[in-house]
Amino acid sequence: MSEAVGGCTRPRPTVTEAEVEALVHGICFKTGPPARLGVEVEWLIHEPREPRLPVTDERLDAVYSALRTAPLNSPLTVEPGGQLELSSLPAASLMECVDTVAADLDAVRAVLREEDLALVGLGHDPWRSPRRFLRRPRYDAMEACLDRTGPAGRFMMCATASVQVCLDAGHEEPGPLGHVRRWWLAHQLGAVLLAAFANSPLSGGRPTGWRSTRQLRWTQIGTGRAGGPPLDADPRRAWARHVLDAPVMCVRRDQGRWDVPEGMTFREWTRTRSPRPPTREDLDYHLTTLFPPVRPRGHLELRMIDAQPGDDGWIVPLAVTAALFDDQEASETAYRAVKPLAERTSGRPAPHNPLYRDAARDALTDPELRDVAGVCFTAALAALPRLGASTGVTDAVAAFLDRYVARGRCPADDLLDTYDGTGHGPHGRETRP
Repeated sequence: MSEAVGGCTRPRPTVTEAEVEALVHGICFKTGPPARLGVEVEWLIHEPREPRLPVTDERLDAVYSALRTAPLNSPLTVEPGGQLELSSLPAASLMECVDTVAADLDAVRAVLREEDLALVGLGHDPWRSPRRFLRRPRYDAMEACLDRTGPAGRFMMCATASVQVCLDAGHEEPGPLGHVRRWWLAHQLGAVLLAAFANSPLSGGRPTGWRSTRQLRWTQIGTGRAGGPPLDADPRRAWARHVLDAPVMCVRRDQGRWDVPEGMTFREWTRTRSPRPPTREDLDYHLTTLFPPVRPRGHLELRMIDAQPGDDGWIVPLAVTAALFDDQEASETAYRAVKPLAERTSGRPAPHNPLYRDAARDALTDPELRDVAGVCFTAALAALPRLGASTGVTDAVAAFLDRYVARGRCPADDLLDTYDGTGHGPHGRETRP
């Protein structure tokens, strides 16, 4: 591989298996005192009066052209199906993160109103079939790769949205804020967050039998692409092995379609050096094609939370997660509360284990998940004033605790309550696969 620089061509340095392992160790877990927080909020874009109708590419092009001139502090990106994503810059406090993203969302909604469109907080489009908006080599290759495991990949790419909370990896030393504890907690508490914030029970206008159909789609993609590593080893070593043994999604080309190898892992690529030797840039790209529920990117990216209803629903999972990880007392409470849940994983990595299956399907109708969620949300609520949360944020968390967690419900249950086969009126019986 080579690249042109100043009219000349220089070789791109290739990487060996040992170099990949060393690079992953250095890239993916950067330790230190928890001090930064971030959130990535994804939204579906709908026609307010006719949400079942697809939004044309022309209208989406017009919206995103207008948004490119909007004064936003958070980077805005477009997902393959036209979903909108705002990714906050690392914030020094919960309220800095909340205030910055809320202001950006106000600016985004003002632009969308001019185009007679709206942001919708749902984890999975309830009505529309997946349809790709972006036509780029990356997404062509991703679609071809994911199609090998069935239709779930297209739904994931084009019909889902989430709230992703980003946390510092934690201290190098052991303890409640140490990186080993936080890595373990992210996976076990992740099942509780998945259950409490499940908000995607419909697809194709009908109940799927899962309160988080979005998580179902991720699980269906398979362990290599959307699974995590075992939790019985040092996080750095476990993640490095996972990266090396994960299938390569594509081999990029400067021109034309990208190759989509079948079954070739990154480890095999470093050994065979075919169809060409892998480079550092290939490794960086490979890391972006892995979608575990907790992705280490220097920080920890929690990816199991569905997009939430309402303009400000995203604030509750952000606040709860920040409190349970960055307040030492709340973190210790959460650790003790979720520890018994580990037995339900059967020793299998998330999300391909019984605990995540039950959380996605049954949410807080599962008695144990409901009880653990109650303990964790109560601890988070007590911790929020210590993190400098505003009255509005603490009130929103308290309201969610009372409306959903205390009653063994989640936002998906509200959608099921209104289902009658058309999306309006009382719901019929929920089906099970």
